[in-house]
Amino acid sequence: MAEVEIPEWCRDVRRVAVLTGAGISTDSGVPDYRGPDGVWTRDPKLADAFTHDRFMADPQVRARFWRSYLDHAAWRAEPNAAHHALAELDRAGLAVRILTQNVDGLHQLTGIAARKVLELHGSMRTVVCTGCRARSDARETLDRVAAGEADPACPACGGILKLAVVLFGQYLDSDVLDQAKRIAAASQLMLAVGSSLLVEPAAALCRLAVEAGARLVIVNRDPTPYDALATEVIREPIGTALPRITAALTAAATASS
Repeated sequence: MAEVEIPEWCRDVRRVAVLTGAGISTDSGVPDYRGPDGVWTRDPKLADAFTHDRFMADPQVRARFWRSYLDHAAWRAEPNAAHHALAELDRAGLAVRILTQNVDGLHQLTGIAARKVLELHGSMRTVVCTGCRARSDARETLDRVAAGEADPACPACGGILKLAVVLFGQYLDSDVLDQAKRIAAASQLMLAVGSSLLVEPAAALCRLAVEAGARLVIVNRDPTPYDALATEVIREPIGTALPRITAALTAAATASS
Protein backbone atom coordinates (compact mmCIF):
# COMPACT_ATOMS: atom_id res chain seq x y z
CA MET A 1 0.00 0.00 0.00
CA ALA A 2 1.35 3.41 -0.95
CA GLU A 3 2.38 5.66 1.90
CA VAL A 4 -0.09 8.46 2.59
CA GLU A 5 1.32 11.94 2.06
CA ILE A 6 0.58 14.04 5.13
CA PRO A 7 0.48 17.82 4.64
CA GLU A 8 1.76 19.83 7.58
CA TRP A 9 -1.70 21.24 8.28
CA CYS A 10 -2.99 17.71 8.96
CA ARG A 11 -0.64 17.21 11.89
CA ASP A 12 -1.74 17.47 15.51
CA VAL A 13 -5.40 17.66 14.53
CA ARG A 14 -8.04 15.90 16.61
CA ARG A 15 -11.03 18.23 16.25
CA VAL A 16 -12.32 18.82 12.74
CA ALA A 17 -15.24 21.02 11.71
CA VAL A 18 -16.45 20.53 8.15
CA LEU A 19 -18.60 23.15 6.43
CA THR A 20 -20.22 21.50 3.43
CA GLY A 21 -22.10 23.12 0.56
CA ALA A 22 -23.91 21.97 -2.55
CA GLY A 23 -20.69 20.96 -4.31
CA ILE A 24 -20.23 17.91 -2.10
CA SER A 25 -23.49 16.40 -3.33
CA THR A 26 -23.14 16.95 -7.09
CA ASP A 27 -21.36 13.59 -7.51
CA SER A 28 -24.51 12.03 -6.04
CA GLY A 29 -26.55 13.58 -8.84
CA VAL A 30 -27.93 16.45 -6.75
CA PRO A 31 -27.52 19.69 -8.73
CA ASP A 32 -26.04 22.75 -7.08
CA TYR A 33 -27.72 26.15 -7.31
CA ARG A 34 -25.25 28.55 -8.90
CA GLY A 35 -22.95 26.31 -10.93
CA PRO A 36 -22.94 26.03 -14.74
CA ASP A 37 -25.77 23.49 -14.58
CA GLY A 38 -27.22 24.79 -11.32
CA VAL A 39 -30.90 24.89 -10.47
CA TRP A 40 -31.07 28.69 -10.57
CA THR A 41 -28.66 28.95 -13.51
CA ARG A 42 -31.04 26.88 -15.62
CA ASP A 43 -34.19 28.57 -14.27
CA PRO A 44 -33.44 31.97 -12.68
CA LYS A 45 -37.14 32.62 -11.95
CA LEU A 46 -37.25 29.58 -9.67
CA ALA A 47 -35.26 31.57 -7.09
CA ASP A 48 -38.50 33.52 -6.44
CA ALA A 49 -40.02 30.36 -4.99
CA PHE A 50 -37.16 30.23 -2.46
CA THR A 51 -37.89 33.72 -1.12
CA HIS A 52 -39.87 33.60 2.12
CA ASP A 53 -42.11 36.63 1.53
CA ARG A 54 -43.03 35.46 -1.97
CA PHE A 55 -43.63 31.92 -0.76
CA MET A 56 -45.97 33.04 2.03
CA ALA A 57 -47.86 35.56 -0.10
CA ASP A 58 -48.51 33.72 -3.36
CA PRO A 59 -50.16 30.29 -3.74
CA GLN A 60 -48.76 30.03 -7.28
CA VAL A 61 -45.23 30.50 -5.96
CA ARG A 62 -45.86 27.79 -3.38
CA ALA A 63 -47.20 25.49 -6.09
CA ARG A 64 -44.02 26.00 -8.10
CA PHE A 65 -41.91 25.36 -5.01
CA TRP A 66 -43.65 22.06 -4.28
CA ARG A 67 -43.37 20.95 -7.91
CA SER A 68 -39.62 21.62 -7.84
CA TYR A 69 -39.23 19.15 -4.96
CA LEU A 70 -41.69 16.55 -6.19
CA ASP A 71 -39.10 14.72 -8.28
CA HIS A 72 -35.99 16.25 -6.71
CA ALA A 73 -32.80 14.30 -7.41
CA ALA A 74 -32.02 14.07 -3.68
CA TRP A 75 -34.88 11.58 -3.18
CA ARG A 76 -32.97 9.06 -5.33
CA ALA A 77 -29.44 10.09 -4.36
CA GLU A 78 -26.96 8.06 -2.35
CA PRO A 79 -23.94 9.39 -0.43
CA ASN A 80 -20.81 9.59 -2.59
CA ALA A 81 -17.11 9.07 -1.85
CA ALA A 82 -16.78 12.48 -0.19
CA HIS A 83 -19.69 11.90 2.19
CA HIS A 84 -18.33 8.47 3.08
CA ALA A 85 -14.81 9.85 3.62
CA LEU A 86 -16.11 12.15 6.37
CA ALA A 87 -17.97 9.28 8.02
CA GLU A 88 -14.79 7.17 7.90
CA LEU A 89 -12.84 10.01 9.51
CA ASP A 90 -15.37 10.04 12.33
CA ARG A 91 -15.11 6.26 12.73
CA ALA A 92 -11.31 6.59 12.87
CA GLY A 93 -11.70 8.38 16.19
CA LEU A 94 -11.26 12.03 15.36
CA ALA A 95 -13.84 14.47 16.70
CA VAL A 96 -15.73 15.34 13.52
CA ARG A 97 -18.65 17.74 13.33
CA ILE A 98 -20.35 18.51 10.03
CA LEU A 99 -21.91 21.93 9.56
CA THR A 100 -23.84 21.56 6.34
CA GLN A 101 -25.59 24.13 4.19
CA ASN A 102 -27.25 21.26 2.35
CA VAL A 103 -30.80 20.14 2.98
CA ASP A 104 -30.53 16.74 1.26
CA GLY A 105 -29.77 14.58 4.33
CA LEU A 106 -27.01 12.63 2.55
CA HIS A 107 -24.48 12.98 5.38
CA GLN A 108 -26.77 11.10 7.76
CA LEU A 109 -27.24 8.29 5.22
CA THR A 110 -23.56 7.36 5.67
CA GLY A 111 -24.34 6.22 9.20
CA ILE A 112 -22.68 9.13 10.98
CA ALA A 113 -24.63 10.02 14.12
CA ALA A 114 -27.31 12.64 13.46
CA ARG A 115 -26.10 14.64 16.47
CA LYS A 116 -22.78 15.18 14.66
CA VAL A 117 -24.48 16.85 11.69
CA LEU A 118 -25.86 20.38 12.01
CA GLU A 119 -28.19 21.28 9.18
CA LEU A 120 -27.69 25.04 9.04
CA HIS A 121 -30.31 25.58 6.35
CA GLY A 122 -32.77 22.92 7.50
CA SER A 123 -33.93 19.69 5.88
CA MET A 124 -36.01 18.90 2.82
CA ARG A 125 -37.04 15.65 4.48
CA THR A 126 -39.33 17.39 6.97
CA VAL A 127 -42.35 19.65 6.53
CA VAL A 128 -43.38 22.27 9.08
CA CYS A 129 -46.68 24.13 9.39
CA THR A 130 -46.10 27.89 9.48
CA GLY A 131 -49.22 28.19 11.65
CA CYS A 132 -49.30 25.53 14.37
CA ARG A 133 -45.63 24.47 13.87
CA ALA A 134 -46.57 20.79 13.53
CA ARG A 135 -43.84 18.78 11.81
CA SER A 136 -44.24 15.74 9.55
CA ASP A 137 -42.39 13.64 7.01
CA ALA A 138 -42.00 15.50 3.71
CA ARG A 139 -43.13 12.52 1.66
CA GLU A 140 -46.62 12.78 3.15
CA THR A 141 -47.04 16.30 1.76
CA LEU A 142 -45.33 15.52 -1.54
CA ASP A 143 -47.64 12.55 -2.03
CA ARG A 144 -50.54 14.99 -1.73
CA VAL A 145 -48.90 17.22 -4.36
CA ALA A 146 -48.43 14.23 -6.65
CA ALA A 147 -52.12 13.39 -6.16
CA GLY A 148 -53.13 16.84 -7.42
CA GLU A 149 -52.99 19.25 -4.45
CA ALA A 150 -50.95 22.17 -5.81
CA ASP A 151 -50.66 23.97 -2.46
CA PRO A 152 -51.44 21.51 0.35
CA ALA A 153 -52.53 23.00 3.66
CA CYS A 154 -51.83 21.74 7.17
CA PRO A 155 -54.32 18.95 7.97
CA ALA A 156 -54.40 20.06 11.62
CA CYS A 157 -54.98 23.81 11.37
CA GLY A 158 -55.27 24.70 7.68
CA GLY A 159 -52.05 26.73 7.80
CA ILE A 160 -49.45 27.09 5.06
CA LEU A 161 -47.03 24.19 4.89
CA LYS A 162 -43.39 24.56 3.86
CA LEU A 163 -40.37 22.34 3.83
CA ALA A 164 -38.26 22.80 6.94
CA VAL A 165 -35.63 24.66 4.93
CA VAL A 166 -34.41 28.22 5.38
CA LEU A 167 -35.63 30.41 2.53
CA PHE A 168 -34.15 33.72 1.46
CA GLY A 169 -35.33 36.36 3.91
CA GLN A 170 -35.46 33.94 6.83
CA TYR A 171 -33.00 33.85 9.70
CA LEU A 172 -31.13 30.69 10.55
CA ASP A 173 -32.30 28.91 13.69
CA SER A 174 -30.45 30.77 16.45
CA ASP A 175 -29.80 27.65 18.52
CA VAL A 176 -28.33 25.79 15.55
CA LEU A 177 -26.19 28.77 14.57
CA ASP A 178 -24.92 29.24 18.12
CA GLN A 179 -23.94 25.58 18.27
CA ALA A 180 -22.18 25.87 14.91
CA LYS A 181 -20.22 28.86 16.16
CA ARG A 182 -19.10 26.93 19.24
CA ILE A 183 -17.98 24.01 17.08
CA ALA A 184 -16.10 26.27 14.66
CA ALA A 185 -14.35 28.09 17.51
CA ALA A 186 -13.31 24.81 19.15
CA SER A 187 -11.99 23.19 15.97
CA GLN A 188 -8.32 22.76 15.13
CA LEU A 189 -9.06 22.36 11.43
CA MET A 190 -11.94 23.82 9.46
CA LEU A 191 -12.60 22.18 6.10
CA ALA A 192 -14.88 24.17 3.80
CA VAL A 193 -16.02 21.76 1.09
CA GLY A 194 -18.10 22.50 -2.00
CA SER A 195 -19.38 25.85 -0.79
CA SER A 196 -19.23 29.15 -2.65
CA LEU A 197 -18.93 30.78 0.80
CA LEU A 198 -21.21 33.53 -0.51
CA VAL A 199 -24.13 32.83 1.84
CA GLU A 200 -23.89 34.34 5.30
CA PRO A 201 -23.89 33.78 8.19
CA ALA A 202 -22.80 30.21 7.45
CA ALA A 203 -19.73 31.30 5.48
CA ALA A 204 -18.56 33.50 8.36
CA LEU A 205 -17.94 30.34 10.39
CA CYS A 206 -14.67 30.10 8.42
CA ARG A 207 -13.45 33.44 9.74
CA LEU A 208 -14.59 32.61 13.25
CA ALA A 209 -12.60 29.36 13.18
CA VAL A 210 -9.45 31.08 11.90
CA GLU A 211 -9.70 33.86 14.48
CA ALA A 212 -9.97 31.18 17.19
CA GLY A 213 -6.75 29.58 15.96
CA ALA A 214 -7.92 26.88 13.53
CA ARG A 215 -6.38 26.14 10.15
CA LEU A 216 -8.77 26.66 7.24
CA VAL A 217 -8.61 24.45 4.15
CA ILE A 218 -11.00 25.20 1.29
CA VAL A 219 -11.94 22.54 -1.26
CA ASN A 220 -13.98 24.18 -4.01
CA ARG A 221 -14.02 24.39 -7.80
CA ASP A 222 -14.23 28.20 -7.87
CA PRO A 223 -12.59 31.01 -5.89
CA THR A 224 -14.37 32.08 -2.69
CA PRO A 225 -14.32 35.28 -0.61
CA TYR A 226 -12.44 33.38 2.12
CA ASP A 227 -9.56 32.01 0.05
CA ALA A 228 -7.12 34.57 1.45
CA LEU A 229 -7.73 33.27 4.98
CA ALA A 230 -7.02 29.67 4.04
CA THR A 231 -3.91 27.67 4.85
CA GLU A 232 -4.55 25.82 1.61
CA VAL A 233 -7.03 26.07 -1.26
CA ILE A 234 -7.66 22.87 -3.21
CA ARG A 235 -9.30 22.98 -6.64
CA GLU A 236 -9.28 19.27 -7.53
CA PRO A 237 -12.61 17.39 -7.65
CA ILE A 238 -14.16 16.91 -4.21
CA GLY A 239 -14.68 13.18 -4.78
CA THR A 240 -10.92 12.62 -4.98
CA ALA A 241 -9.71 15.47 -2.75
CA LEU A 242 -11.73 14.67 0.36
CA PRO A 243 -10.85 10.97 0.61
CA ARG A 244 -7.18 11.94 0.23
CA ILE A 245 -7.49 14.61 2.94
CA THR A 246 -9.31 12.36 5.39
CA ALA A 247 -6.78 9.56 4.79
CA ALA A 248 -3.98 12.02 5.59
CA LEU A 249 -5.74 13.21 8.76
CA THR A 250 -6.25 9.62 9.90
CA ALA A 251 -2.64 8.72 9.17
CA ALA A 252 -1.39 11.79 11.04
CA ALA A 253 -3.58 11.02 14.05
CA THR A 254 -2.45 7.39 14.09
CA ALA A 255 1.20 8.36 13.84
CA SER A 256 0.95 10.75 16.79
CA SER A 257 -1.02 8.43 19.07
